[in-house]
Amino acid sequence: MRSILDGRDTCVVMPTGGGKSLCYQLPAALKNEGTAIVISPLIALMQDQVAQLTQMGIPSAFLNSSLSAAGQAAIIKSARGGSLRLLYLSPERLARQDTLDWLGDIPISFFAIDEAHCISEWGHEFRPEYRQMSALRKHFSETPIAAFTASATKRVRHDIIQQLQLREPDKYIASFHRPNLHYIVKQCKAPEQRSLLLNALKKYQGKTVIVYASTIARVDQTVAMLAEQGIEALAYHGQMDAASRRSNQERWTSDEVPVLVGTNAFGLGINKSAVRAVIHLALPKSIEQYYQEAGRAGRDGETSECLLLWQRRDAGLLAYFAGAIEDPQEKRRAWERYREIINFVESAECRHKLICKHFGESKTRRSCGACDVCLGVPS
Repeated sequence: MRSILDGRDTCVVMPTGGGKSLCYQLPAALKNEGTAIVISPLIALMQDQVAQLTQMGIPSAFLNSSLSAAGQAAIIKSARGGSLRLLYLSPERLARQDTLDWLGDIPISFFAIDEAHCISEWGHEFRPEYRQMSALRKHFSETPIAAFTASATKRVRHDIIQQLQLREPDKYIASFHRPNLHYIVKQCKAPEQRSLLLNALKKYQGKTVIVYASTIARVDQTVAMLAEQGIEALAYHGQMDAASRRSNQERWTSDEVPVLVGTNAFGLGINKSAVRAVIHLALPKSIEQYYQEAGRAGRDGETSECLLLWQRRDAGLLAYFAGAIEDPQEKRRAWERYREIINFVESAECRHKLICKHFGESKTRRSCGACDVCLGVPS
């Protein structure tokens, strides 16, 4: 926060729930003039954060396709008048020339880039529209830029700094070690996976749980199967209309229904601290993705379980998708991610140690006491 208030370029890597949003929201609120421009890839996240900030009396707004033309014009007018402390934009909106033109009329205090790993081709969620943010330095040469992410390896961090042309940035890299999370990895066949899932949900009955499935069909199948077992669960995936997704998310967030089954479309920016378990029903495509999704458990610091139930066919599917990529560089990166996640689930080394090592952090402790390997849980 001091770095941002002092007008310095900043690169921040903190785990999910580590307080990244506060790092740019508070400096923006403390500045008496100027508007912080926050670049975020998710409409739902923008809306949630603006609602929370407005409730606290901090003048904020978002600009995206969910607003009418008149609504967008009113927000641009407010921004030009300097009355907003924070304005949220999508990377696609920022890439438009007309946006760059009217931003030039605004007293901008700083840019905050959320989910900054999306700018790197080496990141697990590379988005081409993020690459266009490299033009920020050209158009706003004197405006400080702060980049935030929860999951960036050393290589991705260097790429973020290079792409955004950050000038001697202050770097804040939090530890990737989450000692309150218990990582349990188990290879199993379909019938066993079903019984292990049901056992886990009985163990956490009445507690908040996220279940990740690899496909939309698998989400719907899992919700139906749980209903047959008397376990109420909500679905969340990209083929649902926005109103249904939002309704299910709100019912889950308010503890009306404790279990949510979703694809990896669910979770970015979810502000719920007391998630007691995150259960994966398939191999994630990378260690970064797994760390980010599993990290939605235990944000309140209480002991929580991260259960990864994978099948051999998951590895075959990931290999198939990697092999189908035509771009040679992207294919190479996909195979690298594939080897890393396979090594992670098949290793006899401490899960916490492997995750920290992946992100460039060394852990010398022999036993974490919080993973299947160190606890001697049967594989």
